[in-house]
Amino acid sequence: MLNLTGITVRLSGRTIIDDATAKLPPRGRVGLIGRNGAGKSTLVRVIAGMLEADGGTVAMPRGSRLGYIAQEAPGGDATPFETVLAADTERAALIAESEAHPDAHRLAEIHDRLIAIEAHSAPSRAARILVGLGFDEEAQHRPLESFSGGWRMRVALAALLFSQPDLLLLDEPSNHLDLEAVLWLEDFLRSYPATILLVSHERDFLNNVVDHILHLSGGKLTLYPGGYDAFERQRAERQAQIASAKARQQAEREKLADYVRRNSARASTAKQAQSRAKALAKLQPIAELIDDPSLSFDFPDPDALRPPLITLDLASVGYGETPVLSRLNLRLDPDDRIALLGRNGNGKTTLARLLAAQLTPMDGAMNASGKMRVGYFTQYQVEELDRAETPLQHMTVQMKGATPAAVRAQLGRFGFSGPKATTEVGKLSGGERARLALALITRDAPHMLILDEPTNHLDVDAREALIQALNAYSGAVVIVSHDRHMLEMTADRLVLVDGGTAKEFDGSIDDYIAFVLARDPAPARKDEGARGVNKKDQRKAAAEAREKSQELRKRARSAEAELEKLTAQRSAIDQAMFDPASAEAALAKLTMTDLMKRRADLEARIDAAEAAWLEASEALEAAAA
Repeated sequence: MLNLTGITVRLSGRTIIDDATAKLPPRGRVGLIGRNGAGKSTLVRVIAGMLEADGGTVAMPRGSRLGYIAQEAPGGDATPFETVLAADTERAALIAESEAHPDAHRLAEIHDRLIAIEAHSAPSRAARILVGLGFDEEAQHRPLESFSGGWRMRVALAALLFSQPDLLLLDEPSNHLDLEAVLWLEDFLRSYPATILLVSHERDFLNNVVDHILHLSGGKLTLYPGGYDAFERQRAERQAQIASAKARQQAEREKLADYVRRNSARASTAKQAQSRAKALAKLQPIAELIDDPSLSFDFPDPDALRPPLITLDLASVGYGETPVLSRLNLRLDPDDRIALLGRNGNGKTTLARLLAAQLTPMDGAMNASGKMRVGYFTQYQVEELDRAETPLQHMTVQMKGATPAAVRAQLGRFGFSGPKATTEVGKLSGGERARLALALITRDAPHMLILDEPTNHLDVDAREALIQALNAYSGAVVIVSHDRHMLEMTADRLVLVDGGTAKEFDGSIDDYIAFVLARDPAPARKDEGARGVNKKDQRKAAAEAREKSQELRKRARSAEAELEKLTAQRSAIDQAMFDPASAEAALAKLTMTDLMKRRADLEARIDAAEAAWLEASEALEAAAA
């Protein structure tokens, strides 16, 4: 369906895509992935004809229609329903012509064509797509100018899907969607009758939609069959093959170099040595798969606070005189991991702002620990970063009074060390700016992190790094995200924001998905009475589990800190044993026998610390299971 041959793109003197070639299968659903800054959006714009490549060709069958969402959201007085209907330009043109054309013969042709393209079903199809993306009957007929930019981008997506192009280009289509709309979009795309090229960083979305992965790395394209999990397995195999090939090549290089050294001076072997030297010079290094060492998230652990951090008792919150959420009863403890679920517009962000103390209750009570520090992340913080300033300047302003070493240490936790710390924000990728925003909000080691869609600018690998960092963080986490994998891996409590209030959802993310798709309206509650479940007992058990979990985490952190300290001491002794001149003064004075005794003692203590850490970690895993 789509052939890319030798595509090369240079921007600002830098080669972004370098002689990239790929052939997409007909009616294939292909996921285009790659690290932030790899050139995915650039490649999509080349395919869409919005950017001219410096070299290469893009070939599609003659007469094929290509669909791509423009960066600018639609606006004006038109309604979402009218905008979507107008996206079928042939239907719109035929209807306009039928209303003005007097020729009966031509009118008959027009009506035949309208029947052939099923124009009669267009209004119901447009309405179904808009409903799937979150527009109810009333919203479909409001002017576009009354919607936010995110909702108008949903209209643009609806119009694109309605137009049914032969090649559907989608660049991060889920960024403006809630989980409910993402689930609908997945179902729609699985049955789409033409070719799809989809840029996404959501593991579950890719696994559920695509049948091929097109990987852009180092300016080159590689096509893999299967979804994202299959790609990861194949990439791991490829990495192992490359590592093996590099090892073989290095051995060959050393063998050739050794021959040249030994035989260049002798007349009898000089010719052979010269030949080996030429072979050595022609031996091209095998390119390693790119690994970004700056891919880093490390949230500082807060000092301990007694539970609860926050309690809401019949609280109401909203704007002006109008409450958005009422009858809120919620408790947050120091080790809670809570996901806020529900459609956009239901009040998830309002609840998050209440917990972050950006809003105050209109009614009821909210009690929070006076010593609690909160880190609150939103996309607005990423967009509001001063593009002319550097990460170092941003952090210096926020950490007023801190030493330069402390400022750089906080930046280093999030990968901004060396030149990255002094690079202008405008030159950073979207993912790097998101990392900077996270570094800024955690500068004072908050007791609770509130993250509102933290993954929108992050690629798949960065999302995995964020998940690991959140799971290692000892404070509470409240997260709003449409990335199911993120929620599954980080949240152990689900709160559904719906119907003007927020309540615990008894079940897993899979249960919630079933609930949304109406396969099981009450997945975790339907047999509650039969099981004799008592809510009070549940809460008591949950509190005991949290207390036990907190103690285990404390033990694991203590053992890990001890392990780091002992390992550093062992390294210092090793240095004293093998390079006394550069060793610490106290160690340099010791004899080799004393050093060996100290090292043996440290080895025993390290083994004990490792065993303590392993025991606590295994107990944590067992408690989580």
